[in-house]
Amino acid sequence: MRISPDQMIFWEYGFININLTIVTTWALMLLLGLGAWLITRNLKSEIKTSRWQNVLEMLVIMIRDQIKEVGLKKPEKYIGFIGTLFLFIAVSNLLTIVPWYEAPTGSLSTTAALAISVFIAVPVFGIAGGGLKGYLRSYLQPNFIMLPFNIISEISRTLALAVRLFGNIMSGGLIATVLISIVPFFFPMIMSALGLLTGMIQAYIFAILATVYIAAATQEEKEIEGSGD
Repeated sequence: MRISPDQMIFWEYGFININLTIVTTWALMLLLGLGAWLITRNLKSEIKTSRWQNVLEMLVIMIRDQIKEVGLKKPEKYIGFIGTLFLFIAVSNLLTIVPWYEAPTGSLSTTAALAISVFIAVPVFGIAGGGLKGYLRSYLQPNFIMLPFNIISEISRTLALAVRLFGNIMSGGLIATVLISIVPFFFPMIMSALGLLTGMIQAYIFAILATVYIAAATQEEKEIEGSGD
């Protein structure tokens, strides 16, 4: 029984290897890229549009509204990053209905990479919103004593993002595998349905947490600037 898709290795040379996680991750990126191109190549501004364009517009509006509800007043600036996170994780988890497919989000290396992306994006958006000096000052709020705690908070929440997503996807896969070996018909169908629901919830939670962290960084900049005035 494989705990992680990292354990299935297709090619190895020294310390370099190509495993199932890498293969499925690149396949997902190609699938999402091709799908985006096919859907957006004939976009129309008319009343009558294609079904795919309607689905795309509904998805974009939903993500935009969620970003705005969290507190980011200009969601268009962040929808590219947050929307990509959500779509990658959601599609990765939904494709578990395909036989022999293993979601790359069941690998700690993938979830860590996604969490690190959020870790980098938070200061990037924070600096873009209030400048480097203002962002660095936010680590000293409410006073300089909080500096080490604020740094630890940044690191710990990145670890929490990675481990939470990895743990939920991995545990769901293991439970489904055990049930298939014990009761090969009824229970696995229920677990597959619950797995799809859990996968979507995890994609939503990851994207929302990333939005909250970015919103906190940008709002802190505004509060610091306001107090300085």
